Amino acid sequence: MSRQHFTKNDFSIMQAEGLENRMTQIRDDIQPVFSKLAEPLAEDLAADTGEELFVHIAKHARRSVHPPESTWFGIAPDKRGYKKHPHFQVGLFDDHLFVWLTHMYEVPDKADIGKMYLDRLSQLTSLPDDYKISPDHTKPDAFFIHENKDKVIHTLERVRDIKKAELLIGRQFDAETAASWNDDETYDYIYSTFKELLPLYQLSLQTV
Repeated sequence: MSRQHFTKNDFSIMQAEGLENRMTQIRDDIQPVFSKLAEPLAEDLAADTGEELFVHIAKHARRSVHPPESTWFGIAPDKRGYKKHPHFQVGLFDDHLFVWLTHMYEVPDKADIGKMYLDRLSQLTSLPDDYKISPDHTKPDAFFIHENKDKVIHTLERVRDIKKAELLIGRQFDAETAASWNDDETYDYIYSTFKELLPLYQLSLQTV
């Protein structure tokens, strides 16, 4: 029976040498876990939102030399793709699991999303203390929302003003912690994070 949780080996795969070697291990070991997690998550979130949602597992198809530093799946209201939509995202770097509400640079009218969040700043800053913001899906860096309101504002202004800016809101769990969870715990931590972010997700959809 396939598992629904991550292991220490899954995180170590993100340090494997070579593009083909790392991608083979991602496909063989990590993507089956993604599939096992993503389908019920999409069903539960669809019930919560009242819309049909689709799973997209990152293929890293444009990679030709350097292996990906992270890998992920997205859940979005579009069967054809996810990058042009605010979407739910789960994935791994070598040292942590990330669970994001994601607005990638491909989202049209992202300026309106930045403005919306600035206008509703209190709704963002009232998230629990372990919630973070990341300005770039390709990098592991993120900061706690409650610790730096000025940095939150600066990030949102960049989303409003700069076409290539991104906005990710959610939680990061260190690899040791995430690898200690069983199937149910893994699902519960991820789903509870998305439930907390649902009001922001729905606001984002209304904006684009």
